[in-house]
Amino acid sequence: MSAPRFPLGPFTPYAENPILRPRGESWESGNLYNPAAIVEDDRVLLLYRAHADDIVSHVGLASSSDGYHFEREDQPILSPEHDYESHGCEDPRVTKINGTYYLTYTGYDGVTAQLCLATSTDLHTWTKYGPILPQGFDTFGPVTGHTGRTWSKAGVIYPEKINGTYFMYFGEGAIFYATSDDLIHWTPCPNDQPIHAPTPGEWDQSLVEIGAPPVLSDDGLMIFMINGAQPGETTRVDYRCGQIAVALNEPTQVIAKMTRPWLRPQTDEELEGLVSNVTFVEGLVWFKDRWLAYYGQSDTTLAVAEYVPGRDSYKF
Repeated sequence: MSAPRFPLGPFTPYAENPILRPRGESWESGNLYNPAAIVEDDRVLLLYRAHADDIVSHVGLASSSDGYHFEREDQPILSPEHDYESHGCEDPRVTKINGTYYLTYTGYDGVTAQLCLATSTDLHTWTKYGPILPQGFDTFGPVTGHTGRTWSKAGVIYPEKINGTYFMYFGEGAIFYATSDDLIHWTPCPNDQPIHAPTPGEWDQSLVEIGAPPVLSDDGLMIFMINGAQPGETTRVDYRCGQIAVALNEPTQVIAKMTRPWLRPQTDEELEGLVSNVTFVEGLVWFKDRWLAYYGQSDTTLAVAEYVPGRDSYKF
């Protein structure tokens, strides 16, 4: 594989989406969406969010040899255990570093969302470290102008050190960075100094949020899939997917941004669901000569889009 360039794409949604739906009367009977993705042993693994009608989220595991057709495990691999996640373990992102999986997810207690961390060496037995940002850090603060609330989501860890330290990019509302020497303890940038914020009058005017883990590109940029929202015509939100980038020698400065989204709600599943008008990317992998981007559809079903370098137009 030759290294990609910014922006990554174009992506085409898979014609047989959704690729995963809620099933049965179990923990994943209500809604299934917003997956992390990683490649292991020539298979794509999805760590996806799902819940029953109680809307208490768990994280499940699915595996595929082709990237489109998945087999699921019967039981979740991560479930609420503590007060800070009593109403759900939500929206996972995963990175593997030196044989250890680092899973960031949102712990939700019914009132407050907090960015949490768990580690594993087998994707089934997890050590939880709880919320990893200071109390009072609010990723919506720069958007609303309010202070004092604790709220954080959406962390992606870059697997290589940059300037001698690990970087995590995180945030819903605006996007921030944090650094770490050990991948467990993280020091965030100042709450009033995000590296990326919503763009007034554009498709991401209401909020921006980190999507999938970054990718190193051919010209030294790191590509980020992000999610942005604006008010919908008939609903409170319209979530679309975009891209931003930073340079390795300036990892705290955004130097490029797509001016229009590469994915937006179009199908019935994306236009109506638990939260309507949503395409929400969290997983991105290189697999069998193509990039596969996995995303949630209206917080209800799970889909994939693909980009095959050198092939501009094609049909499934």
